[in-house]
Amino acid sequence: MCLIVLAWRPGHALPLLVAANRDEFHARPTAAMAEWPDAPGLIAGRDLQAGGTWLGIGPEGRFAALTNIRDPQAEQGSRSRGELPLRFLLGDLGPDAFLDQLRSTARDYGGFNLLVGDDRALWHFDSASDRATALAPGIHGVSNAGLNTPWPKLERAKAALATVQDEADETALFALLADSTKPDDKVLPNTGVGRELERLLGSVFITSPAYGTRASTLLFGYGDGRRRIIERSFGPAGMPIGEVGFER
Repeated sequence: MCLIVLAWRPGHALPLLVAANRDEFHARPTAAMAEWPDAPGLIAGRDLQAGGTWLGIGPEGRFAALTNIRDPQAEQGSRSRGELPLRFLLGDLGPDAFLDQLRSTARDYGGFNLLVGDDRALWHFDSASDRATALAPGIHGVSNAGLNTPWPKLERAKAALATVQDEADETALFALLADSTKPDDKVLPNTGVGRELERLLGSVFITSPAYGTRASTLLFGYGDGRRRIIERSFGPAGMPIGEVGFER
């Protein structure tokens, strides 16, 4: 998952609203979001190469989502980052206690951002800074750097979410995630991957023959405990290949 924007509003009728894109190589085998038969209560996409996930919901209103931190000089880690959302979703620790425990093994993974939450709280962990933060109410976003780092695509997505958060309009939210606008070169981040790749990665929705946005996901977390989640999948060059939805 390479871009996540969310509205966190405790006490609201819709306290959690999430819009997220997962960007990945098209050759990496993936199963679309589904209920996992080997993990009762879990609804998530599945990375068929390493077995983990990038975003999902679990029992008791649990939510987790992951992005990597882009740093070509960093070590990749000995374990798959996709384990991390699963560890929270299938566990019984609260978000803060889970992240406190995670610190002891965080270095086993490549750099990552992890969002974990339930009906009461929403937390973010940044492995680069080893910092866990309880999110304040408002609009937040994360891509492949720290929380709310002002990359052009993240600022664009957060601004779009601010205009539609009260309506929670699926059409508008998916349009937000489908934005392929390329920022001007002068405002692109410099993450060490070269200008051509920075351009490719600079839009909210990424398209190319080999790498791009594989899934766009919306999560609606209601104040009465209901969760509604919708995922659209894409192939090379952004070709739509399916949509699934779940409610619990």
